[in-house]
Amino acid sequence: MTPKQLCRVVPENTIRFLGHDTHEHDVPHLIHVVTGTAELVVDGGPITLSARHNLWLAPHVPHSMRLPEGGMALGPMLSPGSSPPQRVHRLGVVPELTRVMMTVLGAAPATADQVRPFRDALDAVLGGLLRPRFPVALPEHPVARAIARETARSDATLEELARRHHTSVRHVQRLFVEQTGLVYTRWRTRVRLNTAIERLKAGYGLSEAARASGYSTRSGLLRALSRESGLPESLLAEDPLVALDATSAAA
Repeated sequence: MTPKQLCRVVPENTIRFLGHDTHEHDVPHLIHVVTGTAELVVDGGPITLSARHNLWLAPHVPHSMRLPEGGMALGPMLSPGSSPPQRVHRLGVVPELTRVMMTVLGAAPATADQVRPFRDALDAVLGGLLRPRFPVALPEHPVARAIARETARSDATLEELARRHHTSVRHVQRLFVEQTGLVYTRWRTRVRLNTAIERLKAGYGLSEAARASGYSTRSGLLRALSRESGLPESLLAEDPLVALDATSAAA
């Protein structure tokens, strides 16, 4: 039998090899490419995923998938509380996810009781990707909170943000110290570093993580991470996640 014929032996699993037309789900959804490539249209836009890459979708995101010859993908449903930080969250190679997915493939759980432990394992891995390394609290004051939210998604200076919200830099700085325990600049640094670490956990490299978190260079990210963690830049450059995890385990 040809590979295409073999893919049709178990009709309920042909979706893993052939793909599917546009549809959506009521719960969060993960797409993991096992082999080959997957060509998707998600929210009307094209996305191509390579082997071992992942796509984390919020509920009610329309998507279709085509798997060229030799491609295989798994698409487990997640728990309702395991939503991504945005509707479509593209992940790189995440070794922990790959391990769980390969176990799913081998174990082939069929009943609800069999599926539940694997879903719990996926929820745990994805939740860990979003857990902040450096704690940051949002200020309670409405203006300071609005500035905090804008800080997390823009490159505007504090002077520009204060002007936009008709307040003074001094007032904002005082609110941040009183309500977060951190001066504004350190609060902003922690938010950016958490974004960078989230990208690293998702399988991206240091340069990509730096760009995503507002640092112009890889070395700039490493310097900031070194100052905040107390670890030498040389150690962080080798593998920042391993170095940070080692310090957490020793604490």
